[in-house]
Amino acid sequence: MHRQIRALLDAGHEITYVAPFTDCNVTPDPPIRAIDVPRAIGNRRGRSLKAARKALARGVEGADLLIVHDLELLFRLPGRRPATVWDVRAADVRDAGYSPAWHPRRALSALVRRVEARAERDLRLILSEESLRERFDRPHPVVPDAAYVPALPPAPPGRNRVVHIGHLSEAGGVDELIGVARALLPYGIRLDLIGSADARVRPMLRDAQRQGLLDWYGHVPNRHALRMAEGAIAGLSLPRRAPGRPPLPAKVIDYMSRGIPVVTTPLPAVTALVERTGCGTVVPYGDADAAVRAVLALRDDPAGAAEMGVRGHAEALAHHNWPDKAGEFIGMLEEWAGKTVTSRLEIGVLEAWHVI
Repeated sequence: MHRQIRALLDAGHEITYVAPFTDCNVTPDPPIRAIDVPRAIGNRRGRSLKAARKALARGVEGADLLIVHDLELLFRLPGRRPATVWDVRAADVRDAGYSPAWHPRRALSALVRRVEARAERDLRLILSEESLRERFDRPHPVVPDAAYVPALPPAPPGRNRVVHIGHLSEAGGVDELIGVARALLPYGIRLDLIGSADARVRPMLRDAQRQGLLDWYGHVPNRHALRMAEGAIAGLSLPRRAPGRPPLPAKVIDYMSRGIPVVTTPLPAVTALVERTGCGTVVPYGDADAAVRAVLALRDDPAGAAEMGVRGHAEALAHHNWPDKAGEFIGMLEEWAGKTVTSRLEIGVLEAWHVI
């Protein structure tokens, strides 16, 4: 929505977007043709997947290109469809907490490998990170997550607020985030949570907000969320340990783009980035106390925090600035759709997004 679709809209393309708008309490931007579908949650997916099949069949009418972001939608592709691209994400059914009761996880993993092999044969593939190359036999272009990075760093970090941007879930460390909020409150530091949440964690978030521990804003469009985040002591990224090699969370790049020091758990990709650039602090998995200590250390050293923010912003601007990458991405899609952009564009692109 905030990178690919925005870039395509800026280039003049028409977009049909299939997503669970109502269930996620999201209103799409006016230029987008929205097709609403129910959200898939846990093992209860039949209704949403059936709706997704119908939505995809309706959405591809007149489209020149179909972009799919969810592995499960590969089972629901219309028979008659335009050139189709699968934007491969590191999070799929093997590590998204979804394993049907009737399907052993080992068998499910084998099924995923077969689906990936078939997709590589029949579809165009875009990879969201370099580590995904090892899952496929042929080379495919990598389009990593990036941010719209201001040319100049925003104001330096403040002293009374921390922030978390992005979807909230158990795997994403909601318990730890609430623990951090509770521990920071006596120091006069508030936690702002900006993002939608899984159904199973919404009650605890509402309780924490009623108790005055934190402020949970729900979904906020990315460009507004980043402006809200500016001036925070730190940006939190506290996911729990995950199998394999999890990707670099987009929120980390977002924090860096706004000159906000990062406090993160030791996912390998994030640890390497933070240690190389000196843009934040790495804390152990599940250790809310360590995260609190890191935040307090940043608050008590405003000059050091400001230096971290400047280093993070410089790194984001040099290597993770989406406008520097968007042109190549758009040109690739136009080539695959068989369209050359010369004036007003007539290409229609459908992106199917089906949230797990």
